[in-house]
Order: sequence, then structure tokens, then C-alpha cells
Amino acid sequence: MCRGDDANCPQFELHYRAFREDLDHERRGFLKSSFVAAGGIATLGAAGASLVTPALAQATAAKSPAVPKSHYLPANADTVHWGYFSKSLKPRVEVDSGDIVTIETLTHHANDDAERMVEGDPGAESVFLWTKDKKGVDRRGAGPTDPKVYKKGSGEGQGVHVMTGPVYVRGAEPGDVLEVRILDCVPRPCANPKFKGKAFGSNAAAWWGYHYNDMLSEKREVVTIYEVDAAGAKSWAQAVYNFKWVPQTDPFGVVHETIDYPGVPVDHAKTSRNFDVLKGVRVPIRPHFGTLGLAPSEVEFVDTIPPNYVGGNIDNWRIGKGATMYYPVAVEGGLLSVGDPHASQGDSELCGTAIECSLTGVFQLVLHKKGDLAGTPLEELNYPMLETKDEWLVHGFSFANYLKELGAEAQSAIYGKSSVDLAMRDAFRKMRHFLMTTQKLTEDEATSLMSIGVDFGVTQVVDGNWGVHAVVKKAIFAGRA
Repeated sequence: MCRGDDANCPQFELHYRAFREDLDHERRGFLKSSFVAAGGIATLGAAGASLVTPALAQATAAKSPAVPKSHYLPANADTVHWGYFSKSLKPRVEVDSGDIVTIETLTHHANDDAERMVEGDPGAESVFLWTKDKKGVDRRGAGPTDPKVYKKGSGEGQGVHVMTGPVYVRGAEPGDVLEVRILDCVPRPCANPKFKGKAFGSNAAAWWGYHYNDMLSEKREVVTIYEVDAAGAKSWAQAVYNFKWVPQTDPFGVVHETIDYPGVPVDHAKTSRNFDVLKGVRVPIRPHFGTLGLAPSEVEFVDTIPPNYVGGNIDNWRIGKGATMYYPVAVEGGLLSVGDPHASQGDSELCGTAIECSLTGVFQLVLHKKGDLAGTPLEELNYPMLETKDEWLVHGFSFANYLKELGAEAQSAIYGKSSVDLAMRDAFRKMRHFLMTTQKLTEDEATSLMSIGVDFGVTQVVDGNWGVHAVVKKAIFAGRA
């Protein structure tokens, strides 16, 4: 059944309007307060507390349509690319600065329990279709697509996330900054009537997890399926069952001893499901997008796993509803893609994954042109920056731009060169730069403030290019003119 996500449905417009009406009043209030009459683009937060100054907002509004348009991008086999970013991808929708785009995203772990996360959902069924004769999306990763070369499958799983998009922003050019406001972020309801009103996600404690070489007994991969209230009445997730990964044979006949290729259908006749798991434990949900970003310019196909200067797989649970991300534009149109949706995650994403759960997001995309950035906090932005109502946050990586720094073999070399120490140093340098350029502090002032008023945390240690974030509260600067 169409839920406002099937453009071919005769009643698509009716269903889409119903979907929009179902969004909660908080989001509608946010939308109302986000626009100004002239240009429809306002700064977020209190006056002077946003990276977008009033002057920059005015200059941006002057170049944008007076009334933002709304767009809908469903997730299906025709609108997703699996496991890679590419500057040559055909846009799935084109928007103007200030426009609002509702984007569906699917977790690449849905086939861990197809009954709960795929069955009855036309979009998911088209993406995860895999029979002995056909795959709904054949290429999964930035690796080889020649059957004579690959061993696990097309793309070799060198990149795992189901990415919806890309979205082309008209007028975006290298040197510009794209502001991405996350207006809403809601779970995708299970379409199987057996589980009405629920949504589900998967957490895989996998071989790439930080814990793996320190296990107390035999090394193993264990998948835990979690349940989420799709209506949002419950603010927590709870475990349904877990199972130990056992070798799975995919429909093409390849045996997967470990979780080494995305979307392999799990045959639960071969697993032993344990329903007595994490009883009485309620995990607070904080829906967010693990992978959100633009296309880099350096190479044609880029693995979605390591994050980079244009964003990507940052895996920060703060990138959810109410947050704003700023990205430097590297290619024409920016080419924004969204995926790796999470119901919840802790800092570090220790075991390799979060609660990987399909979500639908509502985004407003605002383009700030290079010529308008001089003298503003965004003038020298060359890394992904997060802003919330109360905080600014920079993301440091082991390598700020590994594609450039590690040369021709960067996409394989990165997995053996990351460290928390390198990521910490990058986060320190970026926060120092941020404080000196946006708050006009001296180096000595910035260094002192970072030690006493900035919180550094481990974002993730499982994405090839490890991450450390630095958080500074806006209230620290409340006494400044």
C-alpha cells in the first residue's frame, strides 16, 4: 500500500498529504519559525548564536526562491545506490536553495530479519530482492563489478550503506557551503501486518567491531534484533532476540562465513534465536542518520564506510531532528545522499553497528555561496560541522581527507592506519581553528578554553577513518557582545 511513497500510485497526492499531516505539531511549529517572509530562509537559534549570520542569511535569501518547494524521495531500487558515493551519479531529485525534501532511508541490515524489516514493504522489497536469477540492486560497494574479479559479490562490499539520492542542489559549486537542516526523523513502520505499529532494527556485534579481539571466549558475531514503537509513544527500544551468525549461503551460491557482504538474506532455519535477552532493559532512542553527506571530488567511486571532509559515515547520534549540518561543496550540485539510519547509538559505536533501523527524514537544504562567506563563521569551513540549538560540534578524523592524504591506495590503506590519537589531534586542530576564526580568540585563549570548556568524545572506532568530536556550548559566549 502506498504511504505517500509511491509516485505511481493514482492517489499519491492524497497519501502524501496524509503523511505530511501525520508529522507532529512540534515539527510544524519548527517549520513555521524557520522561515522569514523575505526568501523563506532564517537563521537557526537565537540572534548571534548561529553560524549563519543575519547578513549571510539575507544574502542567501536574496538568491533563493521566495517560497520553498517540497519534494519527496522514496527509497526503492531506482532511487538508491548501495555502498558508495560518486560524483557521476545521476540525481534523483533537483532542488533549489531553501527547498524541503522528505527522504526515505533503508537500513542495510534489514535482511537480518526480513520478516520484520522487508516483507510487505514495496520499497524495501525492491531493494533487497535477491533470487538465484536477480538482485534488486546488484552493485554493493565501491569495489569491482566484474564477476571475473569479485569474490563476494558486485562491489565486493567495499562500502555497505543503502544511500538514497543523490539530491542535486541547483547553483551549488565547489567552494560553497551546504546547510542541511534536519527538520524531522521518524522510524519507518513495519509493513508486515503481524507487527503493526512497530518498527525494527538490527545491531550486529561483528568482526569489525572494536570489541572483537578482546572477547572473553571464542570469537563470534552476534546479531540482536530490537523493537521500536513506530508511533513514537514509547521513547525506548527493547531487544526482541539475538542469534549467533552462522555461515549463510546467498542466492548466488556464495557462502558467507562472516558478515562480509551487505544484504545477505539470513536463513533463520540455520540460526538459533534466543528470545531471553536484555530483559527489562529499555534503550533510549535517538533517531539519527549515520551516513549523510556530499560527493567528494577526488575519485569516481568512494566507499561509504570511512567518513571524510564532505561528511559521509560520521556516525554521530547527534545528527538527528533539530540538528543542522554544514558541508563544504566539492562537486557541482553537491550531490547529497542519506543512509545508514539508526534508532540509537552510543559514542564509539563499539561493536560495529548501532540499532540499524530504517527512517524517514525531512530536510531543508540551504546553499550559501562562496562569494557571500567572507567575514562569516563559514568562510574557511572545510570539514563537516554540526550545530544544535545549544552547541557547536566539530568532527575530527584520523585523516581529515584520507582520499588526498593517503594517495592512490587510500581506500584500502585507511583501514590499517587509523587511530584515536590521530582523530583527537584533528579534532583539536579543527576546534582551535573554529574558536580562533568564529570567536576571534587568540591561540592561547583557545587552548585554555578547550581544556576547561570543550568536551571531546570518541564518535566511532569502527569506520576505517576513526572519529573524535569536540563540543562547545554556545552559552559559554553569552557574555560577549
